[in-house]
Amino acid sequence: MTKISIGLQLFTLREETASDFKGTLRKAAALGYQGVEFAGYGDLSAEEMKATLDELGLKGFSSHVSLHALRQNLQKEIDYLKTIGATYMICPYLMEEDRPQTGEGWTALFAELQAIGAEAAKQGLVFGYHNHDFEFHGQVGEENAFDAMFQATAPEAVQVEMDVCWVQFAGRDPVAYIGKYAGRLPLLHLKDFALDEQGGMKTLELGQGGVDLPAVIEAAEAAGVQWLIVEQDHCQNPPLESVANSYAWVQRHYLTV
Repeated sequence: MTKISIGLQLFTLREETASDFKGTLRKAAALGYQGVEFAGYGDLSAEEMKATLDELGLKGFSSHVSLHALRQNLQKEIDYLKTIGATYMICPYLMEEDRPQTGEGWTALFAELQAIGAEAAKQGLVFGYHNHDFEFHGQVGEENAFDAMFQATAPEAVQVEMDVCWVQFAGRDPVAYIGKYAGRLPLLHLKDFALDEQGGMKTLELGQGGVDLPAVIEAAEAAGVQWLIVEQDHCQNPPLESVANSYAWVQRHYLTV
């Protein structure tokens, strides 16, 4: 079986990219990451970003694009991603003011995501949605909002980018959820966490928390996942050290197996 590609979500290195975007990409490539998922582009034009990625042999395969940006100028976001050779455009989060409070509100949002995804697909991109935990607590009829979203939208328009930490934090089984969305799950955020003293999520380097990562990876392979994406929302060590340690875990437990 072909190994899944290993990417890095650049949100983890947001302070580093803010001061030196190209240098941070160079360091990510040197660590061994095959590609990056963007969370903003600094002040680099699409052409300059494409040239940098090509120079480093990195794939800029995906980007997190806020719902606000998607609403404000969808074509601008699509054009940037097509220029850098990306495949995926992901809605990463719903700000509190954008989170529906009723089933009808969720249904309206699903229709909006369907329309965004249909336009992205028409132009050669794959649109997806990245979960946190609140989607599992919202209710739409008999379903939680996460499951209702993917029932209400077409796979051709809206794919799943699953964050296994948030699935587990919400009280669900990430391995079961990976299996449930097999074939519609090209991207998976490979993360680890423990609970902090207040019962919140404390994200950790891979292998340091309570997520059954080997089982997650095995399920991801069976589900047809294309990219395992390392992300750590908040790092206890310097972020570059943390992503290096997490990549080393992937090497030991997956790439060399």
